[in-house]
Amino acid sequence: MHTPNVTFHERVDSALRDEILHTALDRATGRFQTLRLGALASLPDADAVRDRARLIRAHTLSRLDFYLEQFAANVEKVGGHVHFAADANALNEIVTEIAQRHNVKTVVKGKSMISEETELNHALERENLRVVETDLGEYIIQLAGETPSHIIVPAIHKTKEQIGELLREKISIPYTDDPAQMTAAARATLRAEFLNADMGISGVNFGVAETGTICLVENEGNGRLTTTAPRVHVALMGIERIVPNLDDLSVMLQVLARSATGQKITVYTNLITGARRNGENDGPDELHVVLLDNGRSRVLGTEVAEILYCIRCGACLNACPVYREIGGHAYGSVYPGPVGAVLTPALGGIAPWSDLPHASSLCGACREVCPVRIDIPRMLLVERDDATRHGKMQWWLRVGLKMYSFTVTRPALFNLATTFSRWGSRLVAGRKGWIRRLPPPLNGWTQSRDFPAFAKKSFREQFRASRHADLIHIDEEPER
Repeated sequence: MHTPNVTFHERVDSALRDEILHTALDRATGRFQTLRLGALASLPDADAVRDRARLIRAHTLSRLDFYLEQFAANVEKVGGHVHFAADANALNEIVTEIAQRHNVKTVVKGKSMISEETELNHALERENLRVVETDLGEYIIQLAGETPSHIIVPAIHKTKEQIGELLREKISIPYTDDPAQMTAAARATLRAEFLNADMGISGVNFGVAETGTICLVENEGNGRLTTTAPRVHVALMGIERIVPNLDDLSVMLQVLARSATGQKITVYTNLITGARRNGENDGPDELHVVLLDNGRSRVLGTEVAEILYCIRCGACLNACPVYREIGGHAYGSVYPGPVGAVLTPALGGIAPWSDLPHASSLCGACREVCPVRIDIPRMLLVERDDATRHGKMQWWLRVGLKMYSFTVTRPALFNLATTFSRWGSRLVAGRKGWIRRLPPPLNGWTQSRDFPAFAKKSFREQFRASRHADLIHIDEEPER
């Protein structure tokens, strides 16, 4: 993952001014939240299922080395090949070598956040391989020359009108903003790609250690074509995406689709165990599973290891008031939203990503909707502290906090400061007690909302007055 050329605050400012982006986000995120609530209501004892899902994730990661070895052994037992990639470059080299060994010219891809994380498409294209995204959202993004802005809805930042114009320009179809017509046009274009491709690359939602099975969930059928039509299938998987057995997988599937798209289960839930066997008509000649570390093993055992519980449903993005205002591209990372604000610094280091943990109001909405109850707000505070320890704090905030610390530890000085603050704030406030403009750097607040003037009486004064009134009341009570 690479830091972008513009700063986080510049990206945020640009996003906040983009009215079309807000229209697109409002349409999608609100709908997903409504669907999620309805889907969870259909799950008997949903809270118990979520608790069970969390326990499965915690247990698996506590014995990750064991389950990875078991998974790799069972994949190879059923005829697959397993590769371990320490980092992004290693994964790209492995996939490129497989493609070159099989004289691959065209690659079709299902949805894969791992390939986005390693920038695999660019690596393959540098070797003169043609890469075609087949997930509709990813296909739209590829045509636009952009990157995904959501974990499960890559083109969430685009309106249907924008997509209609894009398809008219790129694949020469008559303009339409009807989703069904646009989907049909994309499907017709992609059908030939599946038949002519030499290699299919997919992501992996879960790997089952006990059987060596890989599970892919999708709603379009492109994933099934990607993994069966080409002669070589390469599956990309983060090392944390393991479940011990098929019973555990069934638990995860119950909460994944409900949290992601508000479905009881996705339209296509694909369980793939090995390559095509003798007598079978469908499937690739070879199956390669590439397991990516890229910092994940380093995160294990740390205060933010819980972020590896994530099952990539995207529910926290839809619920987050910050994401819903700025979208995914403002984060500058493959993984946006609350989960990305923790995961990106955890994998890539806090120094280049120190702004992301601050992209949160700490309201706790992400923790509330997470199907495995990840405590994202706690980890955001951990990474904010880490950023401070690495000197990643603006000078005015650092000076301000030192002044605040010096003042509040001296009662007389604190009382004097609050007194002057009350007088000063009420002096510049309007008639209704609100300050419309503050000087830099505090003007960041009043650019979008007014600031309340300090109360006429401090809390201490109000407390003393209240206590005095209570004592008078006690003294005046008649004897019984």
